[in-house]
Amino acid sequence: MKKILILGAGLSTHSLINFLLDNSIENDWFITVGDMSLETAQKAVNNHKNGIAIQFDIDDAVYTELLVKESALVVSMLPAKFHPKVAVFCVKHSVNLVTASYVSDEMQSFDKEANEKGIILLNESGLDPGIDHMSAMKIINKLKSENAQITAFKSYTGGLVAPKSDNNPWNYKFTWNPRNVVLAGQTTAKFIVNGQYKYVPYHRLFERIEKFEVLDYGEFEGYPNRDSLKYRSVYGLDNIPTMVRGTLRKTGYCKTWNLLVQLGMTDDTYTVENSETMTYREFTNSFLAYNNSKTVEEKLAEYLKIPIDSYEMYRLKWVGIFDEKRVIGLKNATPAQILQKLLEEKFRFEEDDRDLIVMQHIFEYTTKDNKHKTLKSSLVVEGKLNESAMSMTVGVPAAIAVKMILQGKITLKGVQIPTKSEIYEPILKELENYGVKFIEEETEN
Repeated sequence: MKKILILGAGLSTHSLINFLLDNSIENDWFITVGDMSLETAQKAVNNHKNGIAIQFDIDDAVYTELLVKESALVVSMLPAKFHPKVAVFCVKHSVNLVTASYVSDEMQSFDKEANEKGIILLNESGLDPGIDHMSAMKIINKLKSENAQITAFKSYTGGLVAPKSDNNPWNYKFTWNPRNVVLAGQTTAKFIVNGQYKYVPYHRLFERIEKFEVLDYGEFEGYPNRDSLKYRSVYGLDNIPTMVRGTLRKTGYCKTWNLLVQLGMTDDTYTVENSETMTYREFTNSFLAYNNSKTVEEKLAEYLKIPIDSYEMYRLKWVGIFDEKRVIGLKNATPAQILQKLLEEKFRFEEDDRDLIVMQHIFEYTTKDNKHKTLKSSLVVEGKLNESAMSMTVGVPAAIAVKMILQGKITLKGVQIPTKSEIYEPILKELENYGVKFIEEETEN
C-alpha cells in the first residue's frame, strides 16, 4: 500500500483530498491528512477507511521528517513559504512532492539533487498557476506544429462570485485567502507590449487595466500580475513581442480598490496606534489631512479627487470605512490587517453562495500562409453546493498529477511545472469530466 501525505487541509484542499480518498481503494493508497487543526483534518478525511487525520505543525522538523520518510508522495498545501521545509526531507528520503504554488528560488535549488534521487518536485499544479500553464501550452504547441508565428499572448484568471450570488456593489466576495487578496499586487508588475518592456509599480497597478468579454458572462477587467516576462522562456516564446499575465475582476472593482491603495489601507509594513479601540471612521480619518470643518467623507472625496456622490464613494460607504460605531478590536494591527478584518465581514462568502472561476487566454498569431488571426480560449466554472469552483480547480488537477506520478505515467524528474505534454495532456483530458473545458473562438484580423 502506497502512503500519501497531505499537509494542510484548508478550503482549497477539499476536492484534492476527496479525489485521492475516492481513488484510494482502487489504487491501494493510504492517505494521511495533517493540519494545525486536528478537527479540520478529521473533517476532511470524514472517517474514510483509507485515511487518517493528524495534528501537524511544520515547525516540528523531527515529526515532519518522520512523516515524509514513510510516504511515497507528499502533497504540500501549506503556505508557499513552507514548501522548502517539506522539500528538503523529500529530497533526503527520495519522496515525490506535489504543490500548487509558484516555484520559488529556494524550491528551484532542489532541482539537481531531486534529479539525482530520481524524484519529481511538481509545482504550480493547481488553477493559477496550473491549469493556465496546461491550457496555454496545449494551444502554443498546436500553433507551433502548424508553423504559426505567435505575436501576442495575454492570459487572465479570476476567482469571483457566481452571478446568482453576486449581490453586493463590489461584485466580489472572498473565495480564497482574504489576506492574499488584500496584499495582492504589492510587487512591480512586469510585462512586454509590442516589444516595449513595461513596469507598473503597486501604487499604479489598479489603474492599468484592460477590459475583456468572456463568453456569456459579460465584461471583466484585468490588471497585470507579477512578472509576466519570465514566462516567455517557460512557454518557449522567448522572442514574443507581447506577453501579459494578469488577474480578472468584474468591471469597476479595480477603480474602487485603487482608492484603498491610495489611502494607504493595504499597507502591511507598520502598526496603527490604538488600533484596538479605534473606530473604522477614525481609522479612515487617520489617513486624511486635519480639517475640523469638513466631514471625513468630504476630506476623502477631495483627497482622492472623486465626486462625493460617485458610485466609488457608495462602495466605500457600503464596505464600512466610515462607520463611527464599530470598533476595530485588533491590537497593534497593520492597516492591511484592519482592512482585512472589515472586508471579511462585508465580503463574506455565505453557505449557499456559489463561486466562479474565469480564465481567458488571448493569442494573436500569423499563419504559415500569412493570415493574421486572434484566438480566444475561455474557461468558466461555477461552484456547486458542496464543492467550490476554487477548491475543484485547484485540487483536482493536483490530485490527477498525484495519481499519474504514483501510477508511473509521469516519469519526469527534478523541479517541474506542468508545461510538458506528458503532464498537461492527460490532466486536461480528465479535467473535462469535471466541467473544466475551454471554449475556443477564432477570428481573422
